Amino acid sequence: MIKKTNIEEKLLQVKERRADPQKIIQDVYQILNNSTNIDLRIEKNLGSSQSQVENAFCFDKLNTSNIYHIDQIKQICIDYRLRFLDSKYFKGDIPKEAIAKIKNLEKDHDLDLKGFKIVAPSKLFKLKDKDDPLLFAPIGNDYYYLIHKWGNDLHPLRRIFAWPFKNIVNLTLVVFLGSYLLTLLVPSGLFSKSNTSAEFWIIFFFMFKSSASVIIFYGFALGKNFNSGIWNSKYFNT
Repeated sequence: MIKKTNIEEKLLQVKERRADPQKIIQDVYQILNNSTNIDLRIEKNLGSSQSQVENAFCFDKLNTSNIYHIDQIKQICIDYRLRFLDSKYFKGDIPKEAIAKIKNLEKDHDLDLKGFKIVAPSKLFKLKDKDDPLLFAPIGNDYYYLIHKWGNDLHPLRRIFAWPFKNIVNLTLVVFLGSYLLTLLVPSGLFSKSNTSAEFWIIFFFMFKSSASVIIFYGFALGKNFNSGIWNSKYFNT
């Protein structure tokens, strides 16, 4: 049996590979020190909904292993074709455990948490399901604090299925390889008595063009986009 993918563990692996823990601690400490500055408070109020929400956590009470930069969240969303959106777009149920953790954080840090974000598959922002959401609260300067993970782990092959949709190069390579395999399945001499390399490549070109046409039509008809284009998009047809 293939083990399911725990997206929180994968996110932590991305952070460990790409981030300097000491730099994260210094950055977040600086952010939280600056968040009490009156000028920043006024600037945030003037910006209203257009400004980024910053929660004035008490740095000494934070679990630093739960702090993630937006680049790490983006990478995991692209790899597994997930979305990172405001919690108001989430149509699933927020579990009681998450609510309890929010209450405890607010009590420990003496603040009202705002600006919640959720990492989850696209379908969880349209209908109820039981996959693998992660609930974040913004700290500031593109850092987020992981509050709670719930639901089932992702399918172990999800990253493989999502790989072709990361970018145009990956998709072209998959179509190329798929067309080549389909060409190999065509019986020899089906279209002519002589089995030549020219016939093989003509059939391959036909397979490639047909496959590409179907994928392009499917993409345009349903408004699909690559992982890097949808990870933080709130629109349905992406």
